[in-house]
Amino acid sequence: MSGVIGVFLRQDAELPNDEAARLAYFGLHALQHRGQEGTGIAVGDGRTIIEVKDLGLVAQVFKESGLRALTGHIALGHATYAVSRGKNDLPEWESAQPHMFSIGSQLIALGFNGSLINSSELQDYLQNHKIQLESDTDAEAIAALVGKFTEETSHIREGIARTMNMAQGSYAAGIITESALYAFRDPLGICPLCIGELPDNRGWVIASETCGLDIVGARYLRDIEPGEVVKISELGVETLIAKPAPKPALCVFEYVYFARPDSEMAGLSMYESRVHLGQELATESPIQADYVIGVPDSGIPGAVGFAKASGIPYGEGLTKNRYVGRTFIEPTQALRQRGIRLKLNPMKHAVRGKRLVVVDDSIVRGNTSKQLVAMLHEAGAKEVHLRITSPRVISPCFYGIDMSTSDQLIGARLNVDEICHHVGADSLAYLSLDGMVRATGIPADELCMACFNGVYPIDVGEIYVGESCADTTNER
Repeated sequence: MSGVIGVFLRQDAELPNDEAARLAYFGLHALQHRGQEGTGIAVGDGRTIIEVKDLGLVAQVFKESGLRALTGHIALGHATYAVSRGKNDLPEWESAQPHMFSIGSQLIALGFNGSLINSSELQDYLQNHKIQLESDTDAEAIAALVGKFTEETSHIREGIARTMNMAQGSYAAGIITESALYAFRDPLGICPLCIGELPDNRGWVIASETCGLDIVGARYLRDIEPGEVVKISELGVETLIAKPAPKPALCVFEYVYFARPDSEMAGLSMYESRVHLGQELATESPIQADYVIGVPDSGIPGAVGFAKASGIPYGEGLTKNRYVGRTFIEPTQALRQRGIRLKLNPMKHAVRGKRLVVVDDSIVRGNTSKQLVAMLHEAGAKEVHLRITSPRVISPCFYGIDMSTSDQLIGARLNVDEICHHVGADSLAYLSLDGMVRATGIPADELCMACFNGVYPIDVGEIYVGESCADTTNER
């Protein structure tokens, strides 16, 4: 679930030459939580496209001199959550985006968020048409298809539309040419993407989340519709429904964990939704305790809701090192475990002798929870009762979240009592599927909840999910 930010500035707005790149840079800071492994910005100036990209965080890759060199009125930025790995299970340089390519003599840059389930078929198709790829990334395959179909139709929007009718999976992407910005979203809307307008008619911004609009002062206009292609140019905003779908299937994990709490999706506040998750959980799984604490950051709104519904006082019991990234999306097990120890520390004076309700958003692999419970007991907590504001994660995700095999998922191997024993908690309870749906405010049949219920909105066929092949053809 990478982060995409696109900026189009009107050329008559009389802005500094590097303004588009700077707005993209600030937007990437707001979207850094969506990808920490690589980043890049490509800029178009009406004649050509240039870019800077590398592995690392936004602040590591971009310096003042580099931003000054990125001149142009169109920019596309990307925060990479890499799927492509090297021999040491670390991201490869090729995974950093935007991905540059050409259509004839025209340069193009693509920023892609998502995961395709028919990548091998698309690569075979391209090879059969004498188009060679330099990597196995979905971004390069999409770029090559857009290039091929654009050459055949002479219109980039048509090239994107034909690509969308071949690609299967989740995606939200941006493309820039020398003179226009394009944005498109998969037909089920699994990945989020929205559009906003800059003040004083200066231009437009597209972003994976509304927090990317907020940081640059853009006013949220709407979500880009599932299956829609948007073109932004000096003529304004033009749209095309390339592949309509009967019902959307927005990833519910955005509400549980991935999105920033200050973002909105489908008209709903992430923060308020997470408070409601905690309230539902307190109603379903009450407990006698002295104190409710949340695991920073995504567990805090749920803890606020749990405290509100239960009447148990809420307080801070864990402090977070703000200079450590999100441990869930670290690329290797060793880095995740190291990150957990660096990331959180209990406040001993607040937890000593207390019966604690500890609210977290999810348990995926069990690493964080086990170490967290141990730390709280070592700090003197009398009891530690884990409450999780989502159901048990029982199935892999094939749409872009790094939990692609069932042997990674503790919830697929152990029942609730066994997980409780494994992590060392005094009790453990998960929110029900129905409770989660009520808290989001979105109908169940308009959400992708495959990781929680094993029902995949796109037929993924037989895919390797751990020790053996599993038949996952059960569609919504």
